[in-house]
Amino acid sequence: MSEEVRPNVDVGDAFSGVHVDQDSPLAREMLETERARKSLEAATFPLPPETRVITVANQKGGVGKTTTSVNVAAALAAKGARVLVIDSDPQGNASTALGVTHTSGTPSIYEVMLDGKRMAEVMVPCPHLPSLFCVPATIDLAGADIELVNVMRREFRLQDALTEFLANEGHDFHYIFIDCPPSLGLLTLNAMVVAGEVLIPIQCEYYALEGLTQLIRTIDMVKRHLNPRIHVSTIVLTMYDGRTNLARDVADEVRSHFPEETIDISVPRSIRVSEAPSYGQTVITHDAHSSGAVAYLGIAKEIAERGRTGS
Repeated sequence: MSEEVRPNVDVGDAFSGVHVDQDSPLAREMLETERARKSLEAATFPLPPETRVITVANQKGGVGKTTTSVNVAAALAAKGARVLVIDSDPQGNASTALGVTHTSGTPSIYEVMLDGKRMAEVMVPCPHLPSLFCVPATIDLAGADIELVNVMRREFRLQDALTEFLANEGHDFHYIFIDCPPSLGLLTLNAMVVAGEVLIPIQCEYYALEGLTQLIRTIDMVKRHLNPRIHVSTIVLTMYDGRTNLARDVADEVRSHFPEETIDISVPRSIRVSEAPSYGQTVITHDAHSSGAVAYLGIAKEIAERGRTGS
């Protein structure tokens, strides 16, 4: 094995058998990632006293919303929680990352919201983690925002289905994550009506806060008129590159506006995170040693600790 450590290559467990110049910035970063991974793997994540329903939303596309949904869910499941991901995005990217079939005609969240099908009937186990489950989304969901307009209790379709599920087959779930489409239509509104918390991923790039005001306004409207329990509990900074002034400036700005909500750990740009869905996996199972996997495991731990008392 070559003793040269090359940039952009994930190094495995504790650099076994490899001589590394520990004075180089890259080596220090890799060693710190490995130490963090071992610490997190040894840690116990507290389980919430009751099911936490968390909607993951940002109407701006490409901010790591689905990536954050599935990886936080997988990290919590890997640490012993029973977790359900509801894919509410017609693109079905969360379903892909979780290794779940979502071709047109597959029983999905569409049938739950439009046809009254029970959630337990469309929920499927994810192949790589025994305590992780998914309600898939198919392309049939693409017209749901329009179809829901004339449906009775259109804002409460998901709430009605999830309430029934939690009272029966889903009573032992610790977390339910709802991955929303990049819009503020009826699909996202349904997700906000049923949730106690909103997790907002924010990209560490220019225009990061663009649209955030509208999202917060929508959440406040839902809180006033439809769901008094909902609140922004978590903000996750994604695609962070600490080498650039821009990323650091964006992170500082977000933390200055949302000091309590913003998770301490940022998600770095990572090839492993990007490529994992092509294998039908999250980065948690695809490459647990990568910087992205370690970041999401740390984020999951912080989320778990924040919900220790059910707050």
